Amino acid sequence: MKAPRLPIALQQAAMRSLRHYLHIANLHFKREFPEPNLIYQQRGTSAGTAWLERWEIRLNPILLQENQQAFVDEVVPHELAHLLVWKVFGRVAPHGKEWKWMMETVLGVPARRTHKFEIASVRSATFAYRCQCQQHNLTVRRHNRVVRGETEYRCVHCRTVLKPGEFQPDDSSAP
Repeated sequence: MKAPRLPIALQQAAMRSLRHYLHIANLHFKREFPEPNLIYQQRGTSAGTAWLERWEIRLNPILLQENQQAFVDEVVPHELAHLLVWKVFGRVAPHGKEWKWMMETVLGVPARRTHKFEIASVRSATFAYRCQCQQHNLTVRRHNRVVRGETEYRCVHCRTVLKPGEFQPDDSSAP
């Protein structure tokens, strides 16, 4: 499914936010960091990702449209902080002390690891599978791998192979 066209005003708002926080970082570190590319191709439930070596930020256009101001205020600086941490400290834990410091001390934004946006519109369909003890919901990717015969999945509890269909609890234990 192709994402709807993102209004130019939202793209401009994201770019203004990026430039604002980049300017703050430039002043703090007394150096000029290059402006990262903003790409609106993030899919799934992630609001954004920072591609370190490419020096780019990928944003989820659907979540941006649905959560405009909160997205611009939270996600853009969050992903920028990842890039800045990489330039300043090198490879470190993604949401470690360096990232938290960059978010709170340098950029002045609360350091939250995950967004709290409603994700129903970007959640992918799942397929019902069952084992001997419970219901499992497989992603489209995993379901397709089973259909093509590339793999099989087992329940971590009862270790039986998952089969397509709804789980039906055994009623023989009822009094």
